[in-house]
Amino acid sequence: MVLTKSYSRLFFAVAIAAVITAASSIYTEIIPPPTLLQPPVPDGIKRQVLDRFGEPLTITYASGWNTTRELPLHSIPRLLQDACIEAEDKRFYEHNGVDWLARFSAACQNVKAAHVVRGASTISEQVASMLHPRPRSIRTRIIEGLEAAAFEKRFGKSEILEFYLNQAPFAGNRRGVSQAARYFWNRDLDTLSNREQLALAVMLRAPERFNLFRNSTVADSRIDRLANRLLQTGKITQEQFQEISTDSIAVGKERLPVRAEHFSRYVQNLTLPSSDYRPIHTTLDSSMQRKVQEIIDTRVSDLKAHNVTDGAALVLDTRSGEVLAWVNAGGFNHGSGGQIDAILTPRQPGSTLKPLLYGLALTSGWTAASIIEDSPLSEAVGAGLHAYNNYSRVHYGPVTLRTALGNSLNIPAIRTIQKFGKESFIELLHAAGFSSLTKNPDFYGEGLALGNGEVTLLELTRAYLALARRGILTPVNVIKGDSKLKDTQTTKLFEPEIADIISDILSDPQARRFEFGSDGLLNFPNQTAIKTGTSSDYRDAWAIGYSDNFTIGVWLGNLDYSSMSSISGARGPALALRSIFSELERGRDQNRLYLSPELLKRPICLKSGKLATQRCPSETEVFISGTAPVDTCALSHDEDTSITSENVLIRKQTPAWIELPTPGLNLAMDPRVPDYLEAFAFELKTTSPLSEVHWFVDGASVFQGDGNNLRYLWPLKQGRHLISARVVLAVTRETLELGEVAIWVK
Repeated sequence: MVLTKSYSRLFFAVAIAAVITAASSIYTEIIPPPTLLQPPVPDGIKRQVLDRFGEPLTITYASGWNTTRELPLHSIPRLLQDACIEAEDKRFYEHNGVDWLARFSAACQNVKAAHVVRGASTISEQVASMLHPRPRSIRTRIIEGLEAAAFEKRFGKSEILEFYLNQAPFAGNRRGVSQAARYFWNRDLDTLSNREQLALAVMLRAPERFNLFRNSTVADSRIDRLANRLLQTGKITQEQFQEISTDSIAVGKERLPVRAEHFSRYVQNLTLPSSDYRPIHTTLDSSMQRKVQEIIDTRVSDLKAHNVTDGAALVLDTRSGEVLAWVNAGGFNHGSGGQIDAILTPRQPGSTLKPLLYGLALTSGWTAASIIEDSPLSEAVGAGLHAYNNYSRVHYGPVTLRTALGNSLNIPAIRTIQKFGKESFIELLHAAGFSSLTKNPDFYGEGLALGNGEVTLLELTRAYLALARRGILTPVNVIKGDSKLKDTQTTKLFEPEIADIISDILSDPQARRFEFGSDGLLNFPNQTAIKTGTSSDYRDAWAIGYSDNFTIGVWLGNLDYSSMSSISGARGPALALRSIFSELERGRDQNRLYLSPELLKRPICLKSGKLATQRCPSETEVFISGTAPVDTCALSHDEDTSITSENVLIRKQTPAWIELPTPGLNLAMDPRVPDYLEAFAFELKTTSPLSEVHWFVDGASVFQGDGNNLRYLWPLKQGRHLISARVVLAVTRETLELGEVAIWVK
């Protein structure tokens, strides 16, 4: 008897010790509730990107948590809240974390069925399980119950329910009722029918089993039973019950409302706080994005026969510098190069850099009436010769800066960069944000004026935004709302009046009439500054424009660098640019581009740049105060002044010089052409009339003529030759010896 009592005491002591040990072990595994009830998102995850109105531009579920569609409890429909509580934890507002009555009932059902058919976890316990996941066992159920009680002491019922409805797992790696609504119906919660809301509540119990994509009717009986319970508890009316009972569910695949993959990738690659998992609110306007996408896709499709396969467009808000549309033709899945962002890909800009070049000229003292010679021009390139031509291959003689820029004439642009230097121009371009131009100025040479460097559409459109904003270079912003993520630094690129003059020229149909016509495609209904550009061999075609509302850049070409079939900026992207402006400005108030009232207006002679007389071909020009001409034109206009104008600003310092051949020129005779038919043109340039011209080759006279013979065709002969000339000035009768110039003929 004594022995039996001793064993009983020993067993009781061991049992007590075991319970204490188990309790102590369990206690050590309890994790206290967090300070804030929010998902623990790991660092480095890509945040969701939204447009300016909150529309999603990306879908991401990589974190395993709902970081993209969290909603406050008051934004979740009341019926959905009641249905979820009824389905998962009907005594949610009565217990303190654990529903012991439900646990006992579940245990009885499990024993009766001889397997687990019900878990009876409360919403608070499920929240604890989500935040502190563990293998499923009786031990973990105890720990979760204790943690749930701690959760309810720290957080209110509303906070716990809000977290649960936002983070409860669904099929497809979705979490929360809002993500689930998008996944199954591609709609927001507030658009769901009553039956669809109850379907979400039913799926909480077994997300994969009741996955509507596998069988849209699999949950029907559960939905009907849940509706009946809600009716019995007074959570829905008889009318709602009838509606739920007779309604049906049709799922719809989730899709993004707009294609903006390249823009979203650009935003996600920005340096943003890594600890912040909230969606990024951007400046993009989904409605504009769709419209511009359609226009660019249509234009590229229309030009497919001309070997145009790629295109891009960038739309900026002129006033704020915000990106409104960022479009690549065809989107992310377009051909083999769809993932290449054409907006960020450096390409040759053609003539689109000329407004900045002439801005440099105006800054350096020129005016819109300054005269630049537009006549044939050839320059030495190493031991070779490069002849510059205008696009139309027509030369207009002395022209004003306005005419040179408006008609995008190449030769005046070359003469302008010769005057002010490629070093000064590339310095200006760097200040304007063209970081793609990384080479030494000598690498580009004077061809930089014609766009032989490579720049991006983003850089180019931003530079035009500076012109639109009266010379102020402002950042192109893609982040809306949070000022910490915005770049607010500005730079004065040009004085406001200089930018005004450039804008006035680019928006003046008469200024471009020689090459483009005054009533052509570039004459927009509203005042818009426009510039087109075409790179060599038709590899790139550009059209850039800005109004009071928008600054827009369009590029067409091929990302594999193959040539288009004769598609220029004025022929290809200009129509797309016009369509975009027409679409975006429909029904919108528009002001004219700002032109400073401080600018002076004067009638000037188009041949001399001086104040016009009645004999002069003239037009009214605008001038910054202190720069307007004071002298009256003295030309008779009875003779050709295309070369002899006294006011030509680009010219040699001597009265005459040998233009061709250039020193060190190498020429090659063509074996397919008879020798007697092969010739090379010697050319003279002068700033004063001549009375005599003499050409010499290797000291021997080969031609003698009057002052009108500035060009001589010399029959080619193989070997090294020294070319020289002698001229007599008509006015002073002075004789000038020109040369010698060494050339080689092979």
